Amino acid sequence: MTTKADRAVNRTGVYLAVLQLVFTLGWTTYLIYLPKLCADVGIAPSTVILILMMDQGIFTVTDTAMGMAADRISSLVGRLGLFVGILAAISCAAFIALPYVAGTGPGAKVWLIVLIVIWAVTSSALRAPPLTLLGKYRAQPSVPFLAALAMLGYGIAGAVSPYLGVVLRNQDARLPFVLSGAVLLLTALAFSGVERRIAAEAQPARLAPPVKRLGAVPMFLIGSMVLLSLGYQLHFNINSAPFYLRFAKADELQWLMPVFWIGFNIAMFPASIVVKHRGGLIAMGMAGLLGAFALIAAEIAGSLNVLIVAQFMAGAAWGCMLMSAVSAALAIGETGAEGKVTGLVFSALALATFARMAAVAGGLQKMPDYAPLVHWAPVACWSVAGAGLLVIAASRLQRGMKSA
Repeated sequence: MTTKADRAVNRTGVYLAVLQLVFTLGWTTYLIYLPKLCADVGIAPSTVILILMMDQGIFTVTDTAMGMAADRISSLVGRLGLFVGILAAISCAAFIALPYVAGTGPGAKVWLIVLIVIWAVTSSALRAPPLTLLGKYRAQPSVPFLAALAMLGYGIAGAVSPYLGVVLRNQDARLPFVLSGAVLLLTALAFSGVERRIAAEAQPARLAPPVKRLGAVPMFLIGSMVLLSLGYQLHFNINSAPFYLRFAKADELQWLMPVFWIGFNIAMFPASIVVKHRGGLIAMGMAGLLGAFALIAAEIAGSLNVLIVAQFMAGAAWGCMLMSAVSAALAIGETGAEGKVTGLVFSALALATFARMAAVAGGLQKMPDYAPLVHWAPVACWSVAGAGLLVIAASRLQRGMKSA
């Protein structure tokens, strides 16, 4: 029987899922239209990838900074919601202004870049800070399920992105930007109410003060997340389409690429049970190794059906890794570093995206000498990080048994 507390927990997860969904769809809209916006102000097409790399470089810094800020200001209920609401309003205003400024012509080149920077910096407030509520106010056993719900929004956005690209390709940019920005702003403004409700239900005696220095395990978690994210970026964004094109036509990719995200969305919830009972590090390590086997299967697949199964399993593994990483980051709650570690997880994602974009910009995947490296690097990243995480988890478990 579902209790009132269970319903409250579920509402929190659904809200975070909607926030991640709307935010990620906004990012997808930006990706679709950025080449046209740049062309309108006279920015060369070859510069677009540099702007995207600039965005990821900003995210790498600001995601951690926003997480640290969330740790500091969340001691007072309502202050974090105000912080997120103000930055969300600035972010959405800059986002909505992009197509209008670009429409004024070449004279707006500098203003377009300034707006992109403002949007990139302030949008980081919509990633780590909302998730810190789970670690600060929710009971630890419920965190993995809530993290899975939150990441579900990210996974759904990834699944629908190919279709969104087809629908918006020939549409005027202004309406999608206005709709996306307005919906995101309304969703973000609801955060203050969510924060107050969660705090009232939890009634904490006091929140742990922020820590100045992280221990070895959190830093190893972040290092592993960089490797796992790089493996995902290289596999999905560079290798997946060529894998499918061995057996399918180019116009079928929009139906095949979402298979990865279907696996992502389905696997997170069963995996949250493993995280609840065994911990995030063990779940991440197991998913990393299983995902590496799925990548090998995709590499050597001899038919489309085998490749589809391999891609589904690879997506499932990545879903488990990401959900487990967020859960593990929020489990640092006793130290008051939930925001900092969660921000570092998102910074790791941004850093891996930057590296993948740099590889594409340099044409690495087209160089015959480096093609095998690009193909097999994801397998190495996932297997090395997965094995390392399992070793660390086993070591912690052994120490716990000795102390007991």
